[in-house]
Amino acid sequence: MSPIPASHGPPANRSLVIVALPGTGSDGDFAGRAFADETIPVIAVDPTENGLINTYLQALDDAAADGHRVLAAGVSIGACVAVRWALEHPTHCSGVLAALPPWLGDPATAPAAHSALLTLDHLARTGLDTTIDQMSAATPGWLATELARSWRATAPVLRAMLTEAARYHAPTAEDLAELSVPLSITATIDDPVHPLSVAQTWHHAAPQALLHTITLDDLGADPAVLGRRCVDGWRRLTS
Repeated sequence: MSPIPASHGPPANRSLVIVALPGTGSDGDFAGRAFADETIPVIAVDPTENGLINTYLQALDDAAADGHRVLAAGVSIGACVAVRWALEHPTHCSGVLAALPPWLGDPATAPAAHSALLTLDHLARTGLDTTIDQMSAATPGWLATELARSWRATAPVLRAMLTEAARYHAPTAEDLAELSVPLSITATIDDPVHPLSVAQTWHHAAPQALLHTITLDDLGADPAVLGRRCVDGWRRLTS
């Protein structure tokens, strides 16, 4: 990882950036649109062959090493990594923007982890094109379009990404209780893969947190609603 200069907090005169981490099977294209903001620049991160988690942590480290005040932002597994980084680098993080938190702690019973493993199995048995066809037949149109695009874009690392994400231990309630920066969460009320109850637990566990809720239709109509709600919540927490 890049060395991060020592500091006693995120200096107010440093430029603020959002480092946007995609969810499993997604990419920087969607993360950048999801966290687009009119006033805060966004660094959208793509998964690489260096490993999903390492790539995300490196991008956050690099932004801090460049002297930025970092808003660690992520969708699903990206939100988990954002919290992890904030816990480890509180003096370089100005807040966490968490969209669609997927689980707490052990992923063994989490719907999102199960979905990743199911997709991995389909890829192994039928290949990418057939897996996309099967997914599209059972998925809302806007989401099927997004996933078909991102799965093809990340095809060289897709299987490795799904495998790593499905095994990732997310922050526990005890971890979240140690979070020293504001946590702004956006969750859906009707997404079984990212249960609202998980977001509610994150919200109640963290010392400084706000939770906004939307629907999948809201998200389909405008992916940037994720970031807007998260940034709005962060601004409220820091005002």
